[in-house]
Amino acid sequence: MEIILATNNKNKVKEISSKLQQFGIKVISQKEAGCDIDVEETSRTLKGNAELKAEAIYKILGKPVIADDSGLEIDALNGEPRSV
Repeated sequence: MEIILATNNKNKVKEISSKLQQFGIKVISQKEAGCDIDVEETSRTLKGNAELKAEAIYKILGKPVIADDSGLEIDALNGEPRSV
């Protein structure tokens, strides 16, 4: 089975691939799958931005996609800065 990771970050692909290869899952980047786009991250949450990326890539390729979004949120600043 092959899954597309909604990123072009080679380190993320390597990290996720190392976790899933034991299950017979090959992980490739969106660019390797033929989808070299930047998805606008307009959600107010990290989860929402990950969903936006996965949905956009899936609509283009019609193949299984996983995504993540990471960011810096500081409790002392009420969770700011946030990706908006």
